[in-house]
Amino acid sequence: MPETIQRLPITGTVAADSNGTLLVLSERLDGHDTFLTGQLQLPDARPVQVQILSFDDVTVLRLRDPSHAPPAGPWAGILHLPHGWRTRSIPDDLVNAVRAARRDLTVLDEAERRYALTFLAEASNPAIRQARIDAIVTALPAVDSAS
Repeated sequence: MPETIQRLPITGTVAADSNGTLLVLSERLDGHDTFLTGQLQLPDARPVQVQILSFDDVTVLRLRDPSHAPPAGPWAGILHLPHGWRTRSIPDDLVNAVRAARRDLTVLDEAERRYALTFLAEASNPAIRQARIDAIVTALPAVDSAS
C-alpha cells in the first residue's frame, strides 16, 4: 500500500446509478478535496482504490474497479488517504477585494465558502474572474463598523 498520511474510519451504504456502484458515506468528509483518490479497506478484503467525490451535503466513493463493490446494504471500513487533509485558502485577489469593499467574508459557512471558491476557480479568463469576485463581494454583508 502506498504511504498513508491519514486513516479515517467510515461507514455508509451501497448505491447504484447510471455510472455504476457508489459508496455513500454516512457523514460528509470535510476538509478533503474532491476527485482525489484513496484506498478503502473493508473487513476481510484487500484495499481497493476509490475516487472521493464530496458535494455540498454528501461524500461518495467511486470504486476504481467496480468488481470490488461490497454487497448491498450498510458497510464499514477504513479510508486510507495519501494526501491527508486539504484546506482551500482564499485567494489574495478575493481577500483584497473583500477588504477594499469592507465586507465580511467570515459569515460564510464551510459549504458557502466552498461554493464561492469553486465558482471563482472555474472562471475561464481574467474578466470573468473579476466579475465573479465582484459578485461574491457584493453578496457579503458590510463589516460591522462597531468592530
